[in-house]
Amino acid sequence: MSQHAKRNISMMMDLYELTMANGYFADGHEAQWAAFDVYYRKNPDGGGFAIFAGLEQIIDYIEGMHFGEHDIAYLREMGKFGDPFLDYLKGFRFKGDIHAFPEGTIMYPNEPILTVKAPLIDAQLVETAILAQINHQSLIATKTRRIVSAAQGRPVFDFGARRAHNVDAAVYGARAAYIGGATGTSNVMAGKQFGIPVSGTMAHSWVMFHGDEYQAFRSYAEHYPDEAVFLVDTYDVMRSGVPNAIRVAKEVLAPMGKRLKGVRLDSGDLAYLSKRARAALDEAGLEDCCIFASNSLDENTIASLIAQGSRIDGFGVGERLITSKSDPVFGAVYKLVAVHENDRFVPRIKISEAAGKTTNPGLKKVHRIYCEQGHAIADLITGADETVDLNRAYQYVDPEKPWQDRCFTNCSTKELQKLIIKDGRRVQPKRSLQEIRCHVEQQLEHETWKEEIRFDNPHVHYLDMSPAYNEMKTRMLREASMLDRVGSGVREFAERAG
Repeated sequence: MSQHAKRNISMMMDLYELTMANGYFADGHEAQWAAFDVYYRKNPDGGGFAIFAGLEQIIDYIEGMHFGEHDIAYLREMGKFGDPFLDYLKGFRFKGDIHAFPEGTIMYPNEPILTVKAPLIDAQLVETAILAQINHQSLIATKTRRIVSAAQGRPVFDFGARRAHNVDAAVYGARAAYIGGATGTSNVMAGKQFGIPVSGTMAHSWVMFHGDEYQAFRSYAEHYPDEAVFLVDTYDVMRSGVPNAIRVAKEVLAPMGKRLKGVRLDSGDLAYLSKRARAALDEAGLEDCCIFASNSLDENTIASLIAQGSRIDGFGVGERLITSKSDPVFGAVYKLVAVHENDRFVPRIKISEAAGKTTNPGLKKVHRIYCEQGHAIADLITGADETVDLNRAYQYVDPEKPWQDRCFTNCSTKELQKLIIKDGRRVQPKRSLQEIRCHVEQQLEHETWKEEIRFDNPHVHYLDMSPAYNEMKTRMLREASMLDRVGSGVREFAERAG
C-alpha cells in the first residue's frame, strides 16, 4: 500500500519550487521538457563508496503525487499564485520519466545516480522530496555498512529509534540500516512495514521495577524462555548481574529444557567486562550464551573493542548509526543538465569557482567497467546516444589527467541507470528489501576493490569520460569562459567610463 493511502506528502517541497513553477506556467513553459541529475560530491566519513537507498519511497511519492483540496486552499491563502496556476495544480500528476541506479547499488561521487526527464514544472516540483529520501537513506545505509564492516561478521542491530530525529527518520532509517547490512532492528513499526527482523530484550526499568534482580530475570525467563537475554549492568555486572543470569539459567531455564540465549552489557568497560563475563559463563557450562553490547557504539568503538580482544558476540548500535553522528550530511544535489529545444535535449552547465561544483552537462549514461576478474575498476560517463564497445581497446579520458592516453582492454561493462518510471508510473517490478540488501552484499563481496572498502585512505574509484563527452563538456566550459571574459570586459569598460 502506498504511503499516500493515509497521508499526502505531495507538498513536501521548498517554496521556490512552486514560485518557479508558477513563473514557468505564466511564461507558457509548462509543456517544455527538461532533465535534472541527482548526484553527490563526497563519500561520508572519508569513505571509498556510498550505498544508494531510498528509491522505493521516491517511486511511491511520484506515483501518488497530487494536490488535494486543502493543499490548493493553503496555496491560495499565500497570495502568491493566480487561479490559472492553481487550477493547473488541481489536475496535476507527474508525467515524466525517471532513470536511476537500482536501489542498493554501490555508488561514487559526481556520477548521476538518478535522472528526471519531465515537463519543466513536473521536474522542478519533485526536487525536495527526491533529495530528502536519497540524502537520508543513503547516508544511514552507508554509515551502517561501515559499522557492519568494523564488526567483522558479528551481528549489528539498529537500536536507534529513540535517538532518531523523528518517527519517519527512525522507520526509514531502520530500512536503510537493513540495506546497509544490519541484522535487525528494535523498531517494531519498521519490522511491520518492511519485514525487517525485530529483536529486543529488556530495559533497566524492568530490573528496577522488580527490585530484586534475580526475580526480574526469573520472571522474564518464564515469559520468554526461548528468547532470554538479560541486561546485566543495572547494579553490578560481575557481582550480581552475571551471577543472577547464571542462576536463572540453571534454576529456571534448564528444567524447561531451555538455554540462556544471552546477556547484554550497556555500560562500563565493555572489553574488560565481556572477558570476565565470558569466563564466568563458560565456567558455568554456558559456552553457547552470547554476550551483546550497546552504549554509544560506532565503527571506531567497535573496531577498538575487537582489537582489545573483547568477547562480544553482537552489537546494538543506536544514536551514532541512526543519525550518522560523525558525518550527518550526505549532500546529494539536484541540477538542471538539459532543456528540450528544437526536438532535442540541449545541454546546460553550471560553472563555479569551486571546481567540484561545476556540473556534468547533458543527458548521459553511466557505465561500470569490470576487469577480467570481475572487479569494478572504474565508472565511465558517456553521452546518452553513445555506445561502448569493449570488444576492442576503448579509449577514454581521465578528467584528472586529460593529457594522458588511456584505454580499457579486456574489460566488460554494465550500464547502471535503468528506466524506473515512465509517464509517471513504475515500469520496473518492485524488489523486496531482502533483494536490495543482497545486491549490496554481492557487490561488496565480489565486485568492489577491497582497497575501496578500507577505512583509512581508501582507494578513490575512477570516474572517467568518453572522448566525445569530455570534448562536449570542455567546449561548453570554453564557451562559458569566453562569455565571462566578455562580461568582465564590459564591466571594466563601464567602471572606467564611470
